[in-house]
Amino acid sequence: MKLKNRRNFIKKASAGILGAITSTSFTSASAKSYSKIIGANDRINVAIQGLGRRYPAFKNSISNKKNNIHLSYLCDVMKSQREKAFEAFSKIIDYKPKLENDIRKIFDDKKVDAILMATPDHWHAPGACMGMESGKHIYLEKPCSHNLMEGKMLIAYQKHYDKIVQMGNQQRSSNETIELINGIHNGIIGDAHLAIAFYHNTRTRVPNQTKIAPPDGLDWDLFQGPAPRREYTNDTWNYNWHWYGWDYGTAEMGNNATHELDIARWALQVKHPSHVDVFADKFQFINDGWEMYDTMEARFKFSKNKMITWDGQSRNGYQKYGGGRGTIIYGSKGSAFVDRSGYKIFGLNGKLVKENNSKSKNKESGLALGGGGNATDKHVTNFFNAIRGKEDLRSPIEQGSISQTLTHYANISYRIGKSFDIDEESGLIYDRDAMKLWSREYEPGWKINDL
Repeated sequence: MKLKNRRNFIKKASAGILGAITSTSFTSASAKSYSKIIGANDRINVAIQGLGRRYPAFKNSISNKKNNIHLSYLCDVMKSQREKAFEAFSKIIDYKPKLENDIRKIFDDKKVDAILMATPDHWHAPGACMGMESGKHIYLEKPCSHNLMEGKMLIAYQKHYDKIVQMGNQQRSSNETIELINGIHNGIIGDAHLAIAFYHNTRTRVPNQTKIAPPDGLDWDLFQGPAPRREYTNDTWNYNWHWYGWDYGTAEMGNNATHELDIARWALQVKHPSHVDVFADKFQFINDGWEMYDTMEARFKFSKNKMITWDGQSRNGYQKYGGGRGTIIYGSKGSAFVDRSGYKIFGLNGKLVKENNSKSKNKESGLALGGGGNATDKHVTNFFNAIRGKEDLRSPIEQGSISQTLTHYANISYRIGKSFDIDEESGLIYDRDAMKLWSREYEPGWKINDL
């Protein structure tokens, strides 16, 4: 496509897709700029939507009396998960939260101030937008969106309803990571130009799908929510929705790359890439039920000759970088390595210059399902303090959604089998095949409404 035609294409696409957005500024707003419904010392009434593997990571920040939080609801489409979470919280709080199957009933409760959303990926953005529309502040776990359109709509809804929306990429609240990023921005490794983000895990064989009745206690229709309706297949609801096609999950890019790519983009101070290219396929357990890549290398090129590389191995545990996950940043005067335990800085000669780690403290979980730890506690508490106007958000949605676009670009490149160019300002793609995956198919009545 010639440059002139590309520009015309972008202008037309921008008018149609981004019309709901009044500003494309992605700078973090001060907490004081948000309208508040909570006083500085008032109790915040919260609900948790999604009671799978992630909810235990919220227990400390909710039960901490200094945060002055009241857990009003525990919500999940699976009865056994509601009951399990209720039992867990009963050991750390002295009152009984209500149990609810349908989050829409909680949206209608005007006493609820905020919702912590930890559902499957396809629910994240639609649920968050409905929550903002009903007057709730939102803590939105990664990935914040299922597709590129949803990321834009999240920003539009946040601006329109003026709510606090924190993305759950909790390493943004790690003291060690903050210290390193500030150092990089101040030139501690010179001019940073390259970041390598990686994740290596040992996920095993996934069951092949067979049609069966939904398990007892599961509201299968509500689980599907915004996704097109289909018959239930075994083991879908219990985590393996991640790997069973694209209706619910966003593959390993949305599931885990979100975190490290966010750190890489933060370190390099870049926005959208100008080009993406991937090498990806399914190489392990070829005949099992896993339906997308389990191996991916992705390269994102940015202006000023900067680049981010992703190295993801879901089912091959060889740790060629010396750990399961992390980010390496290269500069003109040295390099740095950072993960959830801390960081190390090296000179050009490869020798260690400085180190700061939290391994002796309550560190953040790395590869364990659900995760949790000190950084999550700080991140959720930061969300509560931002609602009260005491702090700026560590990961406001206008920042988190940009980092999320990297995962979507890589997934789209894999799905259409080719690389493509991107408009660095708007984030729109210079490829018609790729733009067909800008959004997704929604169940009638569930698509996010334009504002």
